[in-house]
Amino acid sequence: MDHEQQQQLKKVEKKAGFITNVTLGIFQSLFVFVIVILLFLGALGAGIGAGYFASLVADTSLMERDDFDRAFGNITETSYLNYADGSQIATISSDLLRTTVSSEEISSLLKDAIVSVEDENFYEHSGFVPKAVLRALISEVTGLGSSGGSTLTQQLIKQQVLTDETTFDRKANEILLAAQAEKFYTKDEIVTTYLNVSPFGRNNRGQNIAGVQEAAEGIFGVSAAEVNLAQAAFIAGLPQSPIVYSPYTQGGALKEDYSAGLERKDEVLFAMYREGLISEADYNDAKNYDLAADFLPQATAETDDRDFLYYSVMDEAINVLAEQLALNDGLSETDYQESTNMNQYLTRAERQIENNGYTVTSTIDQSLYDSMQQAAIDYGYMLQDGSGNEVQTGTVMMDNTTGKILAFLGSLDYSTNQNNHALTTQRQPGSTIKPVLAYGPAVDQGLIGTESKIASYEVKYDTNDQVIQNANGVSGVGNFLSTRAALQASDNVAAYHTYQEIQDTLGANYVYENYLSKMNFPDNGDWNTESAPLGTSIVTVLDMVNSYQTLANGGNYLEGYLVESIVDNAGNVIYQHQADPVQVYSQSAASIMNNLMESVITAAQTTSFKGILTGLNSPIGQADWAGKTGTTEDNTDSWLIVQTPAITIGNWSGKDDNSALYGYSGVRSGNFLAYMVNRLYQTNSGVFGADQKFSLASDVQSVQVSDVTGLRKGNFTYENKSYSDPGSLVTSLWASGATIANSRYNFGIGGTTENYQSYWAQHTASSTTSSSDSRSSGSNSNNSTTTDNDSDDADSDDNTEADDNNTEEETPADNTITEGNNTE
Repeated sequence: MDHEQQQQLKKVEKKAGFITNVTLGIFQSLFVFVIVILLFLGALGAGIGAGYFASLVADTSLMERDDFDRAFGNITETSYLNYADGSQIATISSDLLRTTVSSEEISSLLKDAIVSVEDENFYEHSGFVPKAVLRALISEVTGLGSSGGSTLTQQLIKQQVLTDETTFDRKANEILLAAQAEKFYTKDEIVTTYLNVSPFGRNNRGQNIAGVQEAAEGIFGVSAAEVNLAQAAFIAGLPQSPIVYSPYTQGGALKEDYSAGLERKDEVLFAMYREGLISEADYNDAKNYDLAADFLPQATAETDDRDFLYYSVMDEAINVLAEQLALNDGLSETDYQESTNMNQYLTRAERQIENNGYTVTSTIDQSLYDSMQQAAIDYGYMLQDGSGNEVQTGTVMMDNTTGKILAFLGSLDYSTNQNNHALTTQRQPGSTIKPVLAYGPAVDQGLIGTESKIASYEVKYDTNDQVIQNANGVSGVGNFLSTRAALQASDNVAAYHTYQEIQDTLGANYVYENYLSKMNFPDNGDWNTESAPLGTSIVTVLDMVNSYQTLANGGNYLEGYLVESIVDNAGNVIYQHQADPVQVYSQSAASIMNNLMESVITAAQTTSFKGILTGLNSPIGQADWAGKTGTTEDNTDSWLIVQTPAITIGNWSGKDDNSALYGYSGVRSGNFLAYMVNRLYQTNSGVFGADQKFSLASDVQSVQVSDVTGLRKGNFTYENKSYSDPGSLVTSLWASGATIANSRYNFGIGGTTENYQSYWAQHTASSTTSSSDSRSSGSNSNNSTTTDNDSDDADSDDNTEADDNNTEEETPADNTITEGNNTE
């Protein structure tokens, strides 16, 4: 390379160096600028964060050592359950067992385990972790991520101090009060207190437990000082989700699958190993330890004097308060229904009700409730069938205009049978479902009126080719029945055809979606089956009473409830029931169904309830009663639901093992309920509305129709043949907006070509013959159409009348009348 080339190269290198220096200078300046900006933004963010945090805790009162002592000591105030009039049902006592022990009585394994899995920085922080606080603030401001990061101290504050705070404020208050608590207590005192107050699920008696002493004794049968490593890890894992991780059911039996708790135990062991608190060998030994062998077998808890009333009102109070707490915390209904969230809020609500000096006022009328229990003692023998297997019963009495449950009967004797047959036990409803599932919706949709004709000829299910039978073993009565006659006799074939007509016209699941779901019937997937109108789905007595309340209340559903209010000891309303009415049936359809069910009670074809009541010389026997009976396949369930315009009272009887009821169960049910109603009326006559009458809605259509076709009378042609409707005029009630057709050959609901040929042959043979199956609106005279199932001689000793999809027999006191036969 010559000299000139060397000089050129130096110039290039010099220029490049200059450019590099300039570039580096620019980047250096930019870097410094960015750092300054970040510091500025950081300071600004810190200032905003500090300001926001300060706003969240602005209303928080600082606590002194004595305040913390009271909170951590779980000082409780007595709560009460009251009747509707304010008189006391019971003092609320906690089901939560807790035994407080000193630090020396708690194994160091338990302390190490809980710190490792819940708060690994416990011994370094001052009540909170700053980076977790920052994460919480960012999460709250942006709505992104989850705050998390609660220390043991914060969790203790949350459990014992801030149970009434809402979510956003609570986190800030946790931090402030946790920092303050750490000034008053040593780390060992805090972890000891946490282990003494935290919930640990259930013991082998099914009791809720808190504190490691109860956990160690109730799960493993050892003290908190004696647990081994695997036991300590299992116990330390419980507080995160006590009910889920507990190995025991509510009754104290071991769960079929308790693997969740064992998996949680392994997580705790790994956390201890990760933190260097146990060796790898200890970790493996404890992980492989057969902990399930240490679980105590089921034992029986000591009994107390609580009964159905106490537990039912408490359960509802806990549920309504839990929902309210979740709503206050901003949870949607969907989020609340998530099992973990629901369990947390239920636990929180239960603790508040038990410990916060609340008064829970129920809807229960004490005089009626006590009278109903006494009626079970005095008249329960009437239900027994002589088999030696006790017949049980459940009854609910509801106010139609409010949904208040005024009284209920869970069983004949709580001390010997704790199954709540009124509110929670589910059984098949038999024919009592027909008014709300088949006839009510059909009337409401304008498919039938009270004199519409429904086929009652032999028919089989499409799905299994099985003949649908009544109690006498016959499928149908070989005729077309009016709606009124079909309901009075509770004819199974007619109910089947009516429901099929709804499904064919409006869709398979139409009735559940548009009627039953609005009345909170369980979605068990059986409502669109062929046998549904014969009562094969499962429901509670409360479900059925609430559905009849809807009809009596103008089609307006008001969910039945037990808890009116929850008030604290300062008079502040914590919860107040708010009615949420739902219009299920139109007013016209509901009033027509009331009119039809008046016929059921007055005609006495399937129940002698009103006759028995009248025979007791009780004024309530003269009240305007409506209702329906029901029996299930093999006579395993017997139902009777009756109502005045003011109240609905429903009764079920049967055996807990689902075995058959011997003899005439419907007769026994009618007797029992009549005697009970008489007793209740003598106790509190004012609630019965004895002077009120069911009336038709103003928009009900009263239409003159033929008693042969159930349609407007007239001439018509069918297959080139002229027909003159030979029927007499009767009044048929139709819902508002329904269109009533003129007479035609295929006039009815259901029926085959052969059925119509037979029917018309009968009615055209003599045009002077007219059916006596006529009835004017509002009339309660008995339908005189005579069939194999249905006789108008309700006082005949040998009368046999069929009803149900089931085997329902209900009659005057000396009568034998069968109702239906569920062939499912």
